[in-house]
Amino acid sequence: MTSTDVRTDAEDSGPSGYAAARLRLLQEGAQSGPPRRSALAELTDDWLTGLFGAGHSEPRGVSLVAVGGYGRGELSPRSDLDLLLLHDGSDDEAVAALADRIWYPVWDLGLALDHSVRTPAEARKTAGEDLKVQLGLLDARHIAGDLGLTAGLRTSVLADWRNQAPKRLPELQELCAERAERQGELQYLLEPDLKEARGGLRDATALRAVAASWLADAPREGLADARRRLLDARDALHLTTGRATDRLALQEQDQVAAELGLLDADTLLRQVYEAARVISYASDVTWREVGRVLRSRAVRPRLRSMLGGGKPVPERSPLAEGVVEQDGEVVLARAAKPDRDPVLPLRAAAAAAQAGLPLSLHAVRRLAAAARPLPTPWPAEAREQLVTLLGSGRPTVDVWEALEAEGLITHLLPDWERVRCRPQRNAVHIWTVDRHLIETAVQASEMTRRVHRPDLLLVAALLHDIGKGWPGDHSVAGEIIARDVAARIGFDREDVAVLATLVRHHLLLVDTATRRDLEDPATVRSVADAVGSPGTLELLHALTESDALATGPAAWSSWRASLVSELVQRVDALFAGDVPEEPEPAAPTAEQERLSIEAFRTGGPVLSLRARPDDAVVAEEKGEKADPEPLGVELLIAVPDQPGVLPAVAGVLAMHRLTVRTAELRTFDLPDGVEGSVLLLNWRVAAEYGSLPQAARLRSDLVRALDGSLDIAGRLAERDAAYPRRRGSVAPPPRVTVAAAASRHATVIEVRAQDAPGLLHRIGRALEDAHVRVRSAHVSTLGANAVDAFYVTGPKGTPLPSDEAASVARKLEETLRG
Repeated sequence: MTSTDVRTDAEDSGPSGYAAARLRLLQEGAQSGPPRRSALAELTDDWLTGLFGAGHSEPRGVSLVAVGGYGRGELSPRSDLDLLLLHDGSDDEAVAALADRIWYPVWDLGLALDHSVRTPAEARKTAGEDLKVQLGLLDARHIAGDLGLTAGLRTSVLADWRNQAPKRLPELQELCAERAERQGELQYLLEPDLKEARGGLRDATALRAVAASWLADAPREGLADARRRLLDARDALHLTTGRATDRLALQEQDQVAAELGLLDADTLLRQVYEAARVISYASDVTWREVGRVLRSRAVRPRLRSMLGGGKPVPERSPLAEGVVEQDGEVVLARAAKPDRDPVLPLRAAAAAAQAGLPLSLHAVRRLAAAARPLPTPWPAEAREQLVTLLGSGRPTVDVWEALEAEGLITHLLPDWERVRCRPQRNAVHIWTVDRHLIETAVQASEMTRRVHRPDLLLVAALLHDIGKGWPGDHSVAGEIIARDVAARIGFDREDVAVLATLVRHHLLLVDTATRRDLEDPATVRSVADAVGSPGTLELLHALTESDALATGPAAWSSWRASLVSELVQRVDALFAGDVPEEPEPAAPTAEQERLSIEAFRTGGPVLSLRARPDDAVVAEEKGEKADPEPLGVELLIAVPDQPGVLPAVAGVLAMHRLTVRTAELRTFDLPDGVEGSVLLLNWRVAAEYGSLPQAARLRSDLVRALDGSLDIAGRLAERDAAYPRRRGSVAPPPRVTVAAAASRHATVIEVRAQDAPGLLHRIGRALEDAHVRVRSAHVSTLGANAVDAFYVTGPKGTPLPSDEAASVARKLEETLRG
């Protein structure tokens, strides 16, 4: 059935015919994208035209006008109908009856309607007061009635817009900025709003409005295609959900991808991000041009009077060879020869970033059009300019995006293509892979005074996640790519080896510090063996911090920083020849001894809380931002040695919403002449919400947990049921492994699972059932993921045999999956 046939059916059958024809059109698998949107708009036009006449003589001095998206002839399956009933004011009763004749059938079909009834004067007045109304009227399109009335309104609205542009465009820019602040950037969000987020359909509409002002125009290349891709994604979203929504929720992305014929949700997101990036960059360029034009208009009359009416000559200030500043932008010098100077793109970018200025669109396009491949290896100047660009701090981001918009980054670094716009489905990461790499370089630029080779730090920051575009472990793949890239850009063999080591082990310090016993010499030796030298350790420390700070607020904290610093100090000491000895069991402190004796005397648990100053209060007093993951407080517990202590304590802490950072367990032998022993637990905890519970309340619940009168599992299950988790992507199953050769004194079992209240309680109970003793636990939470390491021994205090360790890990994994 053709769209003409569909329209004819709608005309013949009235509203019910329109509904059936509309449904058939939306179900036609062969027709999608712009043709379907256009056909749906034409079908709706014909139906509304019929309603406008509806057996009556066509009223005079009245017209039906489509505005907004409908005015542009673009109707998505669940789009609102934006309609204006325009009249000359001669017969208000007839207009009211006509409005009822049109609006009610639309409502009866369940279609969303945004409607108004106005005279041309009222429409112009409302547009002058409400910018959103004016933007809608810029796309006004005649549907039925008095064509002259519609044409007159269009002419006057466009004239008003152009006359008022110097005032209205800054208002529109502010509106776009406020919306971006509220909705975020479309090109980085895991659940983006295709319309409202920065780089979305609203911004594309704003660019049309700027072009209509004749004051400036957006770079057109790729813009129409980017807008089409977002509209196609919204159409598919409407069809798969059956709702008028613009938010691409996680649970709907696979269906939307299938509707669009794409491989998977990641392919969909990458396509959406690429479109958003085009629109965002076009917006940046356009608003910069609007500002330049408005500034020149304000200054020009004064300059003309000073120069006797002559045209002012723009001032050009040299920045580097072939690069100058002009009117607040970086442009190419008149004598520049980009076709003969392959280093010019990097030189211009470095100069712009160092000056904190944008690269002009014309300059970037000229560089891209004339780009020549750099020789292999790169000349020293090219490498130095890349390092300078990466070390320029925050301005690097905008300059890098300008180069990337015209394909210059992938021209210089072909491996970049695989990480470009690549989503990261991880609650910890707030950026796509490519933007994360640049953000890491920005963070690393602030640490260049800490290291002896800042160039290696900056390049490692740029490359550390480059392997995420390849299958398998991204650190392993990244090491291979880093070797190739480092050699190609001109580093010598030793520097290439250092960069490869940094990329391969960029997660080593934070993983080891948060999941291993730093007192164990095997931990320190394993890191030293992997890193190889003090200089590389220094660089890796700075890269670790830069990477974490560029990841998101959940990835770094004073707690993680302190653990990493302690590990680095220990490894540094080993490099200096201070070989760690096997640690002797530390003598109990006076506080531990007191608690142990009291626990033995009373036959029950005794505890103390050593609170630190509240981090938020301290930060506020200093005028600083509070640490998202404070160090917490020390919780000491002494319990007569008995089974079930670890799961009991973990369960009680979970009930009181205390997050566990670390846990150490040891047996305290009572003084000579006293038979028995006490289990000492040293925990580092932090309150999930609000303040810490009272120690007496903790002790009371712990007593009940140990004697079996407190149903911890039931209480945690009730709380979980009362606050159901948000529907979204299904978490991957838990994984439990045995870390090989991680310690000489214990077997290290690693648990990776979805974080949940009572997870540590469940793990402790499973380990208890396996008849192993937990010496210490190192707990780390990254977003929704828990990554915990448990040092366990057999009943005699020795590491488990390999087959027994594997069995314990397997049973623990089965328990967590069940």
